[in-house]
Amino acid sequence: MPLLAPLLLAAAVLATEAAPAEARASLGTPTLEHTRLAILQNRGALEVFGDPLLARVDGSALDAAEKALFRERVASARKAIAEYLTFLVELEGRLAKGGARSFRIGKELHAAKFTSDIQSSFTADELHRMALAEKASLHDRMELLARVLWPRYMGKRPIPEDRLELIGAVIDELGKHHVAPDQFLPEIRRQIPALEAFVREHDLVDQDPTRPLEARETPAYLRGVAGAGINSPGPYDPGARTYYNVTPLDGGSPESAESFLREYNEWMLQILNIHEAVPGRYLQQIHANRSPSRVRALFGSGAMIEGWAVYGERMMLEAGYGSNAPEMWLLWMKWNLRAVCNTILDREVHAGDMDEARALDLLRRQAFQTEAEATEKWRRATLTQVQLMSYFDGCAEILALRAEEKARLGKDFRLKDFHNKLLSYGNAPVRVIRQLMRE
Repeated sequence: MPLLAPLLLAAAVLATEAAPAEARASLGTPTLEHTRLAILQNRGALEVFGDPLLARVDGSALDAAEKALFRERVASARKAIAEYLTFLVELEGRLAKGGARSFRIGKELHAAKFTSDIQSSFTADELHRMALAEKASLHDRMELLARVLWPRYMGKRPIPEDRLELIGAVIDELGKHHVAPDQFLPEIRRQIPALEAFVREHDLVDQDPTRPLEARETPAYLRGVAGAGINSPGPYDPGARTYYNVTPLDGGSPESAESFLREYNEWMLQILNIHEAVPGRYLQQIHANRSPSRVRALFGSGAMIEGWAVYGERMMLEAGYGSNAPEMWLLWMKWNLRAVCNTILDREVHAGDMDEARALDLLRRQAFQTEAEATEKWRRATLTQVQLMSYFDGCAEILALRAEEKARLGKDFRLKDFHNKLLSYGNAPVRVIRQLMRE
């Protein structure tokens, strides 16, 4: 029943004659990319108002008149969506021949949106320059680690002259070391207590044993977005359980499972668990839900939330997690290149003229991503702006604030105190947290 009421309202809105006409009139000249996205999403909307919904209505406690009204409005809604889809497909055909608006929003508008959305201490250009420098630094360090690991994993095979080829070959070889498909979730469950123990033993940040994390198979209705991710309760229900959703690998082909496991291999899986769970997004949200400010808890900064998770990976390795193994550091650097190259991609696509070929070279050759991952990231960059920069920005801001606090407090600086204080301000932008800490 809770699902039926909003769907009935949606059907009523769609059934009005004005809705499709207003939707068409509001479009103007859209981008080809967003038009294609609209077609995809409206086809999904048709499925929402399909036979499974009507079957639920028939089995509900609604009376006969209410069921008849619901069916009438669903039929009208489907008709409106179908007509709008026909319009969108025709529009796509016209735009494909020319006249579509560019998906690039331009340098000035991108900078303004970055300032508004991210609320950063940096400008968009400053962050872009920082990302380029960090990419070069990561490549330098990755080359050194790859040369150390080459004889261990590659034997006497000749070392490639191209350093990106050298790094990529070692990463590919490390990817062969992973758990069996049916052990992916059990291994995550095994690692969570070990991460919690490390954080506790090294006095890195407060935890809350009364709010345990439960790793589980992703419910069917939540699948299809990510292989693994945190499902945290909101600030109005802080006592609810936090779930670490992990999609089983038995739903696809053996080849797709093997590809996934090579990406989340022995070392990368640990970094994923740090990012998503401890001390990453799970612990950050535990602290955020305690914030006395409902504004900061509800209206969260993505750069703070994702930035803390990215920062947590580096912080754990700096504290000695993984015993400073070169494999762990090399694969963390590969992982970290995602956040770095996200920033480069977003800025150069929307404030420059980066095309798909250059984007795929950045992501595949320079960031060692798979073809599928790189292709999807290019598509995301054409449909969104600025959000891809939030990961690197948040981490960079936290690192800068940590350096400032170290300089200010000197010998009185305590890493755990800094982390607890930082997280106590909920999901506020790091720029705002800096001001609040000074007060």
